[in-house]
Amino acid sequence: MNGHLIVAHFIDGTVQKGISLDVDPKRPQCHLTTPAGAKLEVSLASVKALFFVKTATGRPAYQEAKRQSAGDSRLAGTKRVRVVFADKEEIVGLTNRFPPITPFFFMLPIDPQSNNIRILVNRAAVMEMAELKV
Repeated sequence: MNGHLIVAHFIDGTVQKGISLDVDPKRPQCHLTTPAGAKLEVSLASVKALFFVKTATGRPAYQEAKRQSAGDSRLAGTKRVRVVFADKEEIVGLTNRFPPITPFFFMLPIDPQSNNIRILVNRAAVMEMAELKV
């Protein structure tokens, strides 16, 4: 099955991994098919963030860079942003607009070597957000 490999981090602390074909920040839910084949309906309001990932296992020992790489073509037209979730997890990434004007917004990880490809953030789960100046 084609689709996006997703790791859903819920506000209540649970995590669910699977494939999704229908993530749309303008719709209230998406669907996730777990590795065991279960089909789950995921309310976007219940997630802290959806992480679109390269691999479901990730690289737990890898320390992500918190600064941009010189010459990173993704920097053009983006804002560097630090997001701190209510559970204290911190992400530094790139976004097209700051501050975001929608309840859900996409970020790219600042580290191009990250296991995350992009992240759909639920603003309701964010405790602190700031633009980082170069």
